[in-house]
Amino acid sequence: MSTTRNYSLETEVQYLRGVGPKLAQVLSKLNIYTLGDLLFHLPRRYEDRRHFRKIAHARPGEAITIAGKLVTVDNVQPRRNITLTKAYLDDGSGVIELVWYNQPYMRDTLHKLRNSTIVAYGTVKETPFGLQIETPEWEDLPDGADPDSLLSVNRVVPIYPLTEGIRQKRMRQILWNAVQYAHVAPEILPAALRARLGLPSIHQALQQIHFPDDMNQIEPARRRLVFEEFFLLQLGVGLQRMQNQQERGIAMRIDTERLNEMLHRIVPFELTNAQKRVIQEIWRDMARPHPMNRLLQGDVGSGKTIVAAAAILAAVDNQYQAAIMVPTEILAEQHYINLHRLFQPLGISVELLVGRLTNRQRQQARERIASGRGMVAVGTHALIQEGVSFARLGLAIVDEQHRFGVLQRAALRDKGVMPHLLVMSATPIPRTLTLTLYGELDVSIIDELPPGRKPVKTHWKLPEERLKVYEGVRKLVQQGRQAYVICPLIDESDKLQVRAAEEMAEHLQKDVFPDLRVGLLHGRMKPAEKEAIMEAFRAGDIDILVSTTVIEVGVDVPNAAVIVIEDADRFGLAQLHQLRGRVGRSEHQSYCVLIANPKSEDGRRRLEVMTRTNNGFLIAEEDLRIRGPGEIFGTRQSGTPSFRVADVVKDLGLLEVAREEAFRLLEQDPDLSRPEHAALREAVSRFRHRFALATVS
Repeated sequence: MSTTRNYSLETEVQYLRGVGPKLAQVLSKLNIYTLGDLLFHLPRRYEDRRHFRKIAHARPGEAITIAGKLVTVDNVQPRRNITLTKAYLDDGSGVIELVWYNQPYMRDTLHKLRNSTIVAYGTVKETPFGLQIETPEWEDLPDGADPDSLLSVNRVVPIYPLTEGIRQKRMRQILWNAVQYAHVAPEILPAALRARLGLPSIHQALQQIHFPDDMNQIEPARRRLVFEEFFLLQLGVGLQRMQNQQERGIAMRIDTERLNEMLHRIVPFELTNAQKRVIQEIWRDMARPHPMNRLLQGDVGSGKTIVAAAAILAAVDNQYQAAIMVPTEILAEQHYINLHRLFQPLGISVELLVGRLTNRQRQQARERIASGRGMVAVGTHALIQEGVSFARLGLAIVDEQHRFGVLQRAALRDKGVMPHLLVMSATPIPRTLTLTLYGELDVSIIDELPPGRKPVKTHWKLPEERLKVYEGVRKLVQQGRQAYVICPLIDESDKLQVRAAEEMAEHLQKDVFPDLRVGLLHGRMKPAEKEAIMEAFRAGDIDILVSTTVIEVGVDVPNAAVIVIEDADRFGLAQLHQLRGRVGRSEHQSYCVLIANPKSEDGRRRLEVMTRTNNGFLIAEEDLRIRGPGEIFGTRQSGTPSFRVADVVKDLGLLEVAREEAFRLLEQDPDLSRPEHAALREAVSRFRHRFALATVS
């Protein structure tokens, strides 16, 4: 058993007063293992129970705190399997009934307290026999005890997240005991910084967030804890940036004229100003002696592939290899097809490395990459596995970054000697999350679409309007356009998904469009089959392509002018936006039709957002609001730090303040080596460790 003297934040929770091994197991379901975990298990809300009400003044529907003498208590059984414990409380102004359901032991507990004073809190109900409170929270008030010493009444009372096996009252008592040791939490924020921002000390913040003196104390306490988390994160980011800038990288020779000429040979159309600007930023980075660390963001259809190709050209022109890592095999295959087609005229070889290859194919691809004959390698995380080595890796590109953790990013870089790193995202990321997730990267945004593109018109239709939608599709096909029909998401299994797609393709071909050519694409086809189907669709040999979400990212068929998404409310906002990005890739007016009858409020909101805007960044902000950061960047696969207190949506303002303060501090003390920053340096290291662990998917 730990003694008071040597409690620390790491002390196991079972050694705290009122816990013990059995309850420690229950608390572990809430991820509470130590005193530190307990102190950061924060209330989800508070109830102001400070003002006692006379029973005579109580009104039905209001939540009140009352104190009175317990006059009688008994169990009654109105029918089988139901026991009511009824007690009556008298405060001199009137009497009120307290009722508990199926807790027969309450009679014996309360019986011992007959004729003594108890304090109760709950919502008043009117019954034919007078006023009543169901299952109130209560505490007894021993003679001479101070009402202020009670935890559940006569104060601002914390309401905690619970799990099976522990009640509010017990949780409150455990936390009251824990808060007595809040002083063991180290104060890591410099005093001058706290004074400047008006932040309370850590001990004060922990005390007031659990048991506030009044409602006004809660916000400053929370603000202090949120700021500390953001501050540690941004110090980590700042240290990482400085480390990046000190690393020796490959300073490439950038012959802009020559590279532009090569680019014109493989891309016959004029690039947008945004593409040109971003390509210059990337080339400038690649010419520097320390490794590029750049995030490239662009909405669907903005032409990121061409920008990536320009970066690859620069590497290859300097006799270095380039590697592109993507999260799914289908995306790897699409990148491979696109890059293979682009680079063929220049004689640049592209290799594909995915889990689906035969052993022989995989072995040959690895040999070509290792010998340097394969100049560009495209693959899933198969690229970072053991056994894959590069002759001279000079550029690493990570696509759809949020599905990879920081450690996977690092593993790809380790395949070369400090190669340049370009991180791409087709899912626009709100500024909030860019600051949180990619603070150590420089950011480039392609913020304009190629000329002549018209915004896609989006309509939301109910299932009973499906036939009308099909008529619209037929009209567009008769005008020479093509269509996608996306099958609903089925969670159970891949197999069911495929069967649903096959059935839908058959139904459309036989019953709806017997005179048109209907094709089918799904994830379980062999790469060669998928490529053949996409080629046929691209060449105009298929009018309507029925597909699962395999076409979500990267497919480019300019003649496709309508996409119909079945059960659209089952898809996330970012996914719907990606699917919509498959059309609207030419000068023809394009349409996205969402067929759905959403049952949930969130489902409705998603469809409304889709019909209201085409702006990927606005959609990403809205997605963040609807689902919250943990959902979008599920901590496991993303590398989003798992904040205990902070909410990157709600606390954006504070995140920006923390970033400013962190960078200001690092200017004065670049490696936090001053004695007064020792505790801070240790805390940053702990936080970065927790962050890194969260990113191993």
